[in-house]
Amino acid sequence: MRQRIDGQAVHRFIVVAAVSLFGLSLSGCAGFFGPHEKRADAQLVPTVGSSARGTVTFIERSDGVQVTYNVSGLPPNSDHALQIHERGDCNAADGSSAGRVFAPAADELRSGARVEGDLGNIHADANGGATGFIVAPDVSLDGVRSVLSRSVLILRDPSDPYALTAHGAGPALACGLIRQ
Repeated sequence: MRQRIDGQAVHRFIVVAAVSLFGLSLSGCAGFFGPHEKRADAQLVPTVGSSARGTVTFIERSDGVQVTYNVSGLPPNSDHALQIHERGDCNAADGSSAGRVFAPAADELRSGARVEGDLGNIHADANGGATGFIVAPDVSLDGVRSVLSRSVLILRDPSDPYALTAHGAGPALACGLIRQ
């Protein structure tokens, strides 16, 4: 026995199938069109007389910016300051064109407070390599506290959070422009 299919039922089936396929295709693209993490990178190049080089990645998280570093060519078994400086300029052979340490809330500084651009210290292992991450709660990748288009420097000496110096901790060993 043959059944007769009316045109309206076929039309309804085609519409339902098309909507279902469209929904599936959009759900597959949700990762593509959905919210992306804010991210920036810096390629560190050595200053004159240094062999330090590497990468620093900045990813904005809910608790601050995660700063991940992978550096080689540092003096073995040594500590160094990792800092953001005001200007995105690494053209000077010694890194001085990067300017002062980034401090958007400098007028609020008090004894014992860390300048926002002073991210802390990193430690080089016996081979002169340093890898790890720091969470910087006082900076961001947009707005007045943004580190974009600024410089990240590795300095010869470790930073002292109680010494509020605007120029850093010794000469720069490497400098990189922070870009999205």
